[in-house]
Amino acid sequence: MTSRPFLTLLFAEGFALLGTRLSMIAVPWLVLTELGDPLLAGIVAFAEMAPYVLAKAAGGPLIDRLGARRVSIVTDAFSVAALAALPLLFAAGLLVPATLVPLMAVIGLLRGPADAAKYAMIPAVAETSGLPMTRVTGLLSSVERLAGLLGAGLAAGLVAVVGPANALLVNAGLVGLAALTVLFGLRGVAPPEAEGEGEPYLTRLAAGWRYLRQDGTLLAITLMVAATNLLDQGMGALLLPVWAEQTGSVAHLGAVQMALGAGAVTGSLVASAWAEKLPRLPTYAIAYIIVGLPRYALFVLPLPFWALLAGVAFGGFMAGFLNPIIGALIFERVPKALTGRVTSLFTAIAWAGMPFGGLIAGALVEGWSLTIAFIALGSAYFVATMAPLLVPSFRQMDRVEPVRAPEAA
Repeated sequence: MTSRPFLTLLFAEGFALLGTRLSMIAVPWLVLTELGDPLLAGIVAFAEMAPYVLAKAAGGPLIDRLGARRVSIVTDAFSVAALAALPLLFAAGLLVPATLVPLMAVIGLLRGPADAAKYAMIPAVAETSGLPMTRVTGLLSSVERLAGLLGAGLAAGLVAVVGPANALLVNAGLVGLAALTVLFGLRGVAPPEAEGEGEPYLTRLAAGWRYLRQDGTLLAITLMVAATNLLDQGMGALLLPVWAEQTGSVAHLGAVQMALGAGAVTGSLVASAWAEKLPRLPTYAIAYIIVGLPRYALFVLPLPFWALLAGVAFGGFMAGFLNPIIGALIFERVPKALTGRVTSLFTAIAWAGMPFGGLIAGALVEGWSLTIAFIALGSAYFVATMAPLLVPSFRQMDRVEPVRAPEAA
């Protein structure tokens, strides 16, 4: 057993996620400040997220067939070129909606399989490293949260100093580092699966869907995460940038993201150490309730800025318990031969509503007000967080054995 593959995956995920978090602030800020249109910011978010979700779902059979490592390297390499094109077009005066929207679609099309491939490598890395799955998913979640924390601060600083377009060059560089890390550090990890070799693409894709559909617990979690991700995207991609613009400082946006990230990193680290000892369903339900409506209410109530940051940080701390639980459940319950397909479908469905999050939030701000938008999305989040208490499928969260892989229809 060696921890090198695990550490390598941690770094690869960290580089890629840091770049993604940077762009989550730089791109909407670029649209809002240069083009001055909140609804266009929602359209740009949709243009990236829709291809991201579709490519993620469609990439599962290719990940199992070609190998997660290979897919991750190739898609990240092409992403570098697409990301670097954004500041180049801006410098040439050509970054207008007609060029920005298609380019963001290409970026999403490439990022979907790249993210899915790295996620599919987790079981192989955990097995090679000899670490418990909850520990692995917890530490990877900590890296994800830390990327959010550092990315927020990095984005705020770069946007203030060099502008949002030039800040995206750093995004391209970070994705390039992720590709090189996987290329040189994960040789032989997550090779192609021989099972089902020669089967048509659609047959392999359908096998992943049949497995996800017959595992009621995974399906229930998938649908709940899809609902909350839509609402989180609306808040992160649209409501918070608009709130920061109205307060007059991108530094406020960076501070909120850093507070959320700091809390989430701490929560993920605590979860990686203690999640195996905690009952999953109560922990999952309580964390989600705290992360939901109260977080939106913070931006409506007349609170001093330090109190808002404290509330955001506490919400982030509770959010840190969610991904370790969800990730461990997935990899404990899905057969190895179906890992790429089921995890890709899980994450694709979970992200399916996200392209609409920015559009819905933008429409609420345009049609009513920022306050109404926060209240509406927060109320919807509260409804979603009631699912673990009301839906019977969630009661099987502590069963870890995979269900029997379905036969072809």
